[in-house]
Amino acid sequence: MSAEILRVHPDEPQQERIEYIVSCLRQGDVVAMPTDTFYGLAVDPVNLHAVEQIYQIKSRLKHKPLSLLIASVAQAYELARDIDDRFDRLAEKFWPGPLTIIVRAGSKLPLRSTANTGNVALRLPHAPISRAVVECFGLPITATSANLAGAAECTHAACVRDQIGDRIPLIVDGGPSGRSLPTTIVDLSANGRHWQILREGAISTHEIALALQR
Repeated sequence: MSAEILRVHPDEPQQERIEYIVSCLRQGDVVAMPTDTFYGLAVDPVNLHAVEQIYQIKSRLKHKPLSLLIASVAQAYELARDIDDRFDRLAEKFWPGPLTIIVRAGSKLPLRSTANTGNVALRLPHAPISRAVVECFGLPITATSANLAGAAECTHAACVRDQIGDRIPLIVDGGPSGRSLPTTIVDLSANGRHWQILREGAISTHEIALALQR
């Protein structure tokens, strides 16, 4: 199998192409597309067969949860529980953008989608293509990087094709992704007021700290 390459305008995504991408997701396909940072692998997180495919495609460790792209802050409240003002501060300051926030998962998400951690990693994207897909799909989609475990992340569709083009049916070519640094990941899932940076990326630890201290 060789992946279909679908070119989509990076700033003004064509609606009929977005609808085609969404139709692929609804039938359980894995789709690679650009995000705010690197190209990511999108599936319906409630489709456990599709979720399992991602782990197989990437040779990803089963205990690592998948991050989700959402369409709005309100959607985060539907997917998570025990959200507090720290989440609201970070969302107001950095979303849409390259920040992933880990919170406690609500009952709507299957445990398999959280890698049985009970947590969910959420991001509201700024990239027009991924934003349009999430809005059209009406549900969150996964956003784990479109690369083999241990290999370099991809900033171009050609990189995705070279690494995993024989493992997925569709690659959305939206040109180069917007940044060369990964998303920053902040964990708010612990009890109390504790928070932790799991990965510093496009947003610095200092910026996160300032937002949480005000």
